[in-house]
Amino acid sequence: MIDSIIFDFGDVFINLDKQATPLALKKLGLTEWSSKIDSLNFNFEKGLITRTEFLVGLNQLVPKASTEEVLTAWNAVLLDFPIYRLEFLEKLSKKYQIFLLSNTDSIHINHFKETNGDAFYNRFYNCFKKVYFSYDLGKRKPDVEIYNYLINENNLNPEKTLFVDDNLDNIQGAKKTGLQVWHLQKGKEDVIQLFEKGIV
Repeated sequence: MIDSIIFDFGDVFINLDKQATPLALKKLGLTEWSSKIDSLNFNFEKGLITRTEFLVGLNQLVPKASTEEVLTAWNAVLLDFPIYRLEFLEKLSKKYQIFLLSNTDSIHINHFKETNGDAFYNRFYNCFKKVYFSYDLGKRKPDVEIYNYLINENNLNPEKTLFVDDNLDNIQGAKKTGLQVWHLQKGKEDVIQLFEKGIV
């Protein structure tokens, strides 16, 4: 019997367009996506570099662009957050102990808050017993350490805890800790189908 649920954020609650940022950077003069961008992203998501260091590093790859243009390009990945998913989450939070576990950075979270407003952000945030962002923890999915940290801090029983994510690597990482999993198929499934699919 599931009593706790850990949710991913992107493409589970907020819709993403993962091609939008590479395309936006290309328009700013980026010749190709490189391992340097991946490294900047991973380090920023782990909180190992500051917002300024990240933006300077990205700006070096598109030197003719302004910082504001780089910021806009970086946030292009973030789309809408349908209200029906928030309403579903609010109902769910009355029955289960729920958590958010997201690989993200401070730029994306601030943009989400500014775009949707404080009232929406607070409604979302208050659904969770605790919110975990990779840049606060210094850890990223799918590293096993990040799941164990959440499990141990909240005294969770992995056999009674469901982890929901659209990324297969993250699902595989969670499985190593004994967590129950739902690999949500973007475009084919929606988080609000949690019950009709018999997952909990």
